Formats: sequence, structure tokens, C-alpha cells
Amino acid sequence: MAHAVEVNRASVLDGLAHGFLGRIGGVSTGDVAGLNVGLGSGDDSARIAENRGRAVDAVLPGARLVTVYQVHSPDCVTVGAEPWPESARPRADALVTDRRDLLLGILTADCAPVLLADREAGVIGAAHAGWKGAIAGVTDRTIEAMRALGAHRGRIVAAVGPCITQASYEVDAGFHGRFAAADAANTRFFEPGREGHWQFDLAGYVVSRLEAAGVGEIERLRLDTYAAPRRFFSFRRSTHRGEAAYGRQISLIGLR
Repeated sequence: MAHAVEVNRASVLDGLAHGFLGRIGGVSTGDVAGLNVGLGSGDDSARIAENRGRAVDAVLPGARLVTVYQVHSPDCVTVGAEPWPESARPRADALVTDRRDLLLGILTADCAPVLLADREAGVIGAAHAGWKGAIAGVTDRTIEAMRALGAHRGRIVAAVGPCITQASYEVDAGFHGRFAAADAANTRFFEPGREGHWQFDLAGYVVSRLEAAGVGEIERLRLDTYAAPRRFFSFRRSTHRGEAAYGRQISLIGLR
């Protein structure tokens, strides 16, 4: 029996076409079973296309999906009246637009997806915030790109979707030291773990960057990709299980 696409939504984005999707409701099989949308996952291209179509239909039917070639950077691109074709995606990790009938899409498999909007200005954004992009300022660049389209910091609302949570995210001392060197206050996002290791609160760090940037309202969904194998894909979980491939889920936002 086919399952409907699961769409997780944020109250701060009520009234906007948006959703944080997982793996439920797709046609892929094997290690990437479900709603796998990752072009680089090794999955069958026809299944990926079907899953992407289902994702669009679940959030904003008839819209054009726009994504980027994600590289764990802080770079953000603006989508205009003529979006690039899928085969010519720019290398970046965030998108913004003020155009209607487009769906901005960010793929994740433990990293934090961030959806943003200024309803009054009619400007939206989506960011892929893994630890590398987060510490490099991907959310800051997204906010600046939104401002260039007329958004105001204080009017922007943001939601941080499903990602690996602190209980599941073990890191080593070198990782901890990198964040501490960037800002001593970053140590508040780490809890001691087993000897020589720490548990990192990625979503908490991303929220702090949004707060520091002056975002008006922020919501954190607190859904753990690692700990929910039936609902979400997880790179780390797939690695720990020795699976040959891992799927990617998508988070979407658009203007009607």
C-alpha cells in the first residue's frame, strides 16, 4: 500500500507553502527506500524524478523546483525569473527569491535545513547548514541576500528542520576545538561524551547564528534524522550500519 508523503511544517511559516519532508511516501527501494531525492545517491534516475514530483505536489503543486549543487559552503544564490536547469545548478548551499510559483529546495541527510521568509516583502530563502556551512556563515549570507530583495531582518522568520540532534552527534576534540577557536562562546553547544569526544548541538548553533543576525522569530522542529530510520535519511546512520548508499530528503518553500 502506498503511503502519502509526510510533510513536517513549522508554525512560524504558517500560510506559506513549505515543508520539511522525510523518506515516507516515495518509490525508491533498498538502502535508499522511500522519498529519496538525491541526484548523487546512486538511485535510479526515474525513481528520483518521481520522488521529486511527489515532493512538489505535496507542497506547491505545479511549481517549478529549483535546487543547487550543494558543496558545504556559505554561498547563497538568488533565483530570478528564469531559473537554471537542473543540469546547470550553481555550486552553493542556499537560495533566495521573490518570484512566485517556484519551490526552493534544500537536500539533507543529517545537516540542518533552514527555511526563511519575510511575508511582507514577499521574499523567501532556504539554506543547507551542515557544520562547515554553518560556521562559515551560510545563514548570514542567506539573510543578506534576502535583504537585497527587500526583506527586513526583524520581519524574517526562520525554521530549522529535521537534522541530527545533540544526542546522536558525537564529535572529536579537534572538532570541538575548531568551534571554540572561532568563538569561545561556542562551547555551550557541546556536552561531554565518552573520553576525548563531545556531543554537538548543530541545530542550537544554527539557531544562535539566526538570533545573532537579528531574525525576528525562530522555530526549531527538534526532529532527529539519525534516531528515526523509518522517517528520515541519515548519512551517519547509514555509515554506522555499513550501508552502500544513503538517501537525501528535501525541504521546500515557495510563494503562491
